[in-house]
Amino acid sequence: MAHEILMNVTPTETRVALVENGVLQELHLERARRRGLVGNIYKGQVVRVLPGMQAAFIEAGLARTAFLHASDIAVPGAEPVVETRNITELLREQQQVLVQVLKDPMGTKGARLTTNITIPSRYLVLLPGHPGVGISARIEDPAERERLKAIGERLLTEDGEHGYILRTAAEGAEEEALFSDQAFLRKLWDSARDRGQQAQPGTLVHEDLPLTLRALRDVVSSEVEKVRVDSRENFVKVQAFCEQFLPELAERVEYYPGERPLFDLYNIEDEIQRALERKVMLKSGGYLIIDQTEAMTTIDVNTGGYVGHRTLEETIFKTNLEAAQAIARQLRLRNLGGIIILDFIDMVDEEHKRLVLRALEKALDKDHAKTQISGVSALGLVEMTRKRTRESLEHILCEPCPTCAGRGSLKTAETVCYEIFREILREARQFEVKRLLVLAAQEVIDLLLDEESASLAQLEEFIGRPIKLQPEPLYTQAQYDVVLM
Repeated sequence: MAHEILMNVTPTETRVALVENGVLQELHLERARRRGLVGNIYKGQVVRVLPGMQAAFIEAGLARTAFLHASDIAVPGAEPVVETRNITELLREQQQVLVQVLKDPMGTKGARLTTNITIPSRYLVLLPGHPGVGISARIEDPAERERLKAIGERLLTEDGEHGYILRTAAEGAEEEALFSDQAFLRKLWDSARDRGQQAQPGTLVHEDLPLTLRALRDVVSSEVEKVRVDSRENFVKVQAFCEQFLPELAERVEYYPGERPLFDLYNIEDEIQRALERKVMLKSGGYLIIDQTEAMTTIDVNTGGYVGHRTLEETIFKTNLEAAQAIARQLRLRNLGGIIILDFIDMVDEEHKRLVLRALEKALDKDHAKTQISGVSALGLVEMTRKRTRESLEHILCEPCPTCAGRGSLKTAETVCYEIFREILREARQFEVKRLLVLAAQEVIDLLLDEESASLAQLEEFIGRPIKLQPEPLYTQAQYDVVLM
């Protein structure tokens, strides 16, 4: 598979696209005014302990106080994952603590923190103060796992104080490269820890890499054939980073000086627009409907215009198989996280159900975010989760519509007309007035003058006062005012 990484850098925004066989699979976006916080380490101070929630609010110098749950607090001398102790035994108000951002602030929620600090490099993740070795579950070859486990033990012997996770990228890596990663991580941690001890609460003591370099560290695999950067300044930084940490990739990094924007060359701008739409067309004529809500994301599969050439069951099976591939891509592209409910078209054949589920699992294997599928529910829905650390593409690029407040629907002009009639009756009974003026959107006024004109005339006769109408161009369809004159 031909993989390419495209980096579009401007002073205000950095965008990194992962393209596989000419098709956009992932888009990472960072704005200068609102850089992501995940991975950053802060010196924090406990402002409130909440025993009922088993959590604490931490002042870490961020826009909002951040949230630290008892399960994310490291207990000295214990494994990173232990049975949670009571929050009141672990923290007290005004206590100073070194914390790392697990999840960016989302919506009205502050950042989610942990004291189980982890620092990643190309091949390793350092676990300060927790000796032990873990190997990425994505490395499946038993012989390679054994080799890496032996190297991991030697890393531990070298450093009895900290633990390490060998990342997926460590597969096939030279022992020397892993040891140089270890030395780099230890230096990084020592400087962050020293800064943390001297710093005042609310200080950033370690900042994760900028997006261009973070993408190279986390996204690059042996399949990447080319990294193209459209900013000379960043090209120099990327190349220097590769020469130091990814020497095998250094010669594949190239500067793109073209007149035509890099993203236009690969049709990525159009793909981004499509990734913000609710409807996703499938090649067969079927389509997906994707709805993002506060609690979960739902994806509905429909056959649309696809009728197939065989039986109905075969048509449904083919559509669902294609949808499984499309869903996996859309989750990565839109960066959808949390609870996701998939409503495939109902299938009768148990083997078909199994094959569709297997196709979905296989397509999700390429996803860098952790996913978990909990099978088909009694209602025939596939329930799954995808780890969410950053805002989705829609939340970064869009905001709720001010007219419908994010509901996606408006009261009809007819509904508003009848509300106006009720308001007129209410006002006419309460106050002594000579006439009434109705201010409303053009669509509502048009309806009152046309189809509802007879009802309006009856109402005028009933209250014994004239009703004047005035269109207001700045009013939304649901807005109106009844003015007494």
